[in-house]
Amino acid sequence: MNQRAYLDHNATSPLRPEVREAVLGALALLGNPSSVHSEGRSARAAVEEARGKVAALVGARPEDVIFTSGGTEANGLALAAPPGSEPGRAFLSAIEHPSVLAGGRFETEARTVVPVTAEGVVDLDYLARILEHHGSEGGRPFVSLMAANNETGALQSVAEAAGIVHEAGGVLHTDAVQMAGRLPVDLGALGADLLTLSAHKVGGPQGVGALILAEGAGVRPLMTGGGQEGRRRPGTENVAGIVGFGVAAECAGKELSHMDKVARLRDALEDGVRTVAPDAIVFAQSIPRLPNTSSIAVPGLKAETLVIGLDLAGVSISAGSACSSGKVETSHVLAAMGVAPEVARAAIRVSLGIGNSDHDIQNFLIAFGDLVKRLRKNAKEAA
Repeated sequence: MNQRAYLDHNATSPLRPEVREAVLGALALLGNPSSVHSEGRSARAAVEEARGKVAALVGARPEDVIFTSGGTEANGLALAAPPGSEPGRAFLSAIEHPSVLAGGRFETEARTVVPVTAEGVVDLDYLARILEHHGSEGGRPFVSLMAANNETGALQSVAEAAGIVHEAGGVLHTDAVQMAGRLPVDLGALGADLLTLSAHKVGGPQGVGALILAEGAGVRPLMTGGGQEGRRRPGTENVAGIVGFGVAAECAGKELSHMDKVARLRDALEDGVRTVAPDAIVFAQSIPRLPNTSSIAVPGLKAETLVIGLDLAGVSISAGSACSSGKVETSHVLAAMGVAPEVARAAIRVSLGIGNSDHDIQNFLIAFGDLVKRLRKNAKEAA
């Protein structure tokens, strides 16, 4: 192959050229955004301009955007018990990102995992029942339900869940890290009280994210000692990263109309996989999902072998989430869906972006086909 095919956008999307330019420009700013002199005001203006762009991506107010070091910190900030009430119980869907399943400030005994169906969709009837039962226990319930799963792409019924949660007097957080920039996201339409974003999923710099609040919602800071971000997240802001986030958010919003092309590429890839391996399983294929994501398993093959083999052939994919320190581990998402362990160990994730082309899909299919044939031949000869 003449060039690599990068098909791991759910792990991180390539830095946009316009973002790189904006970040370099912001690095030249001299002042601390908390300073009142001219240089400080220039840095503050750059941060606030970016805040407006990030807010616009999800239909929020700029003053409700809290910049963080990334999606993981934003999730942790959301999971700090809400102010002004007793911290009740946390209800976390079984397919959440590890930073949510860790539970934040909710003790282990104060967490309940909400199951999902075989297609990876949260059981809202179950959620309604357990919230009704919780009503007699006291405390304000906290529910976290991701907008779109990072491994399968399965979309969740966040707006419907919000109605259930609010009727029970609870707070709803949604991790929209994977949905933003791939499908329209509107905080008001979702009905969530708290929403998480990450810059590097939309072509921004790594190490910057945001927790976005619905009007009137509040959070309890993870740290104290500074007045930054409305006293909700102390510490000098990452000006260059925030500026890059703003530009990436603006670009991502403009590109939403092109995601149909990405969905066609995904469908062509899945059709090609089935041609090579008719027994291949595509998870969550029968429900609404992200236009760029395919979670695929070929029974009898190991995901780690496929990831390494494709990498050597010039194709970058992953096995499940990329948040395990580079390790290939069995997916907790597929386990929650009831997938047999031997099938889950075969699952790979292919995630596309605007910059991918038919050529990338063909490169993947050629490499994938050669690899599957070779591995199955070797297995047959060894039997």
